[in-house]
This record gives sequence, structure tokens and C-alpha cells, in this order.
Amino acid sequence: MSTEEDAVDGTNRRRAVPAVLGRLLVVTVVLAAAVGGIWVTTAVTRPGPSETTTEIPDLENAAAPVAPGSVAPVNATLEGAPQTQPQEQQPQSSGADLLTRWADKVAEVTGIPARALVAYGNAELELRATQPKCRVSWATLAGIGRIESNHGRYGGAVLRDNGLPSKAIIGVPLDGSPGIRAIGDSDGGRFDGDPNYDRAVGPMQFLPSTWAKWGGGYNPQQIDAAALAAAKYLCAGGRDMAAAGGWWSGILSYNNSVDYGQKVFGLADAYAKAAQVVKVS
Repeated sequence: MSTEEDAVDGTNRRRAVPAVLGRLLVVTVVLAAAVGGIWVTTAVTRPGPSETTTEIPDLENAAAPVAPGSVAPVNATLEGAPQTQPQEQQPQSSGADLLTRWADKVAEVTGIPARALVAYGNAELELRATQPKCRVSWATLAGIGRIESNHGRYGGAVLRDNGLPSKAIIGVPLDGSPGIRAIGDSDGGRFDGDPNYDRAVGPMQFLPSTWAKWGGGYNPQQIDAAALAAAKYLCAGGRDMAAAGGWWSGILSYNNSVDYGQKVFGLADAYAKAAQVVKVS
């Protein structure tokens, strides 16, 4: 996922798709307490320059045959605005009902867990309220989330109702091994459990140093917080994520790999098109 130092695989990633959502009311994000020091590590494929991810495999997803900067994926955005930013232990309100119903229906046509869709949708709504010119789409966030952690389910994890995976998702140590950039510890092991080297963390795979800037003090394992941080990261510098140039600039800042960008493109475009059949009122 996106962060401010490069560190991950330029070859494992996949396709995504957005949806036209009818009128959506505000959604309140549920953010739960931090997850402790258990982490998932697996064999590394070929990491490429990236500001976030490490080794999360996504080999089955094909790269879309599109040239960088030539076109943006379908950008079906939601209407409305969230009531609040994530706050730990905050219960959902009735304002989330429409988004929840939309997420349940979109889950059926995309295979994305409904709980993850709530996070992606709320992040879009938040950015529409705070940075309306960015036009970041839930589907783009879903494409990234699919590649980075299979929507919080990497390594057999289950995404819980509180937005936390059943076990923490943490990448390989960025220790300068062949094909891996060396990034020394920046968080004292607070988020990644490693006091020697940084590791990408959470469903959107942020490096601890990047999370410190974009995470708002929340837990990077919590999918609402992670999706919102990813949206803010993509919108940095006044990007328009609905325009071809802005979309590719944002994605390549998240992971500087054309193959990665093409996989996110394919996923985001497919998710958006699949979800166009969903109507919620």
C-alpha cells in the first residue's frame, strides 16, 4: 500500500471495480483498539520501488493492458458525507444504514467483504467532504486493498466487524536482503513488532514512518483508519484521482511499479463496473 518510502513487490497485484451508488447517508466508522505483536511474514517475491507494500502476493490478478497516464478506471463515486472521522471504540450510528445496505449488495457482485466496502466507501465520502477536487473512488481503494491484503484477509486472517483482521498483517523486514530496500526501524517496533527494521503493516500496507504522517494516530491494522489514510495519501498535492494523470500519479506514489498500477487499474475498473447494477435508496 502507499507510504513514503519504497519497499515492495512490483509484481504481485490484481484487478478492481467500482459502482454507482444511489443516495448514501453518512457513515460512522468503527475503529477498535490496537492489535498486538503477532505478524504475518512470507516469502518475498521481487520487491520494486514503493512507498508502502512489501511482499503481499497477488499473482493471480492480471495487469490491465493500459499505458500509464493514458486513462483512469471507471470512477463511480458515492453521494453524501461521513459524520465523523474514525474514533476508537465508537459505535456505528443509524446514519450508516444506507452505506451498509449498499456494501452488502456490492459484496455480492464483487466478492469484496461488506465490512471492507464500508471502509472504502466511508473513506471516499470523507475525502469528498474535505478534498472534493480529489475525487478518489472507493473502487480504487478497493483495488489497492485487494492487492495489499485481500481486503484484510491475507494469510488466513478474517476481517472482523470492528474492522480489525483476526491476526495482524505485517510484511517482511526491510533489511536490505536481495531485492529489498533497507529501511531501519522508525517506530521502535510499536506497529510492526520489529525493533530493528521497518515492515509494512495493516490491510493497506503502510510503512510505520508513513503511517506516522497519514494515520492520524490510529491503528494501521484497522481497515477504516487504513482506508482513510490511503485516500488522504493518494489525494496529496491536490491530485485529481478521477483524471488519468492524477490517478496514475497517485497510484505510482503508492507503489512505483507500472505492473502494480496496471493491476490496481484492472481491479478498480472491474469493481466499479460490476457495482453499477446496485441500486440503494
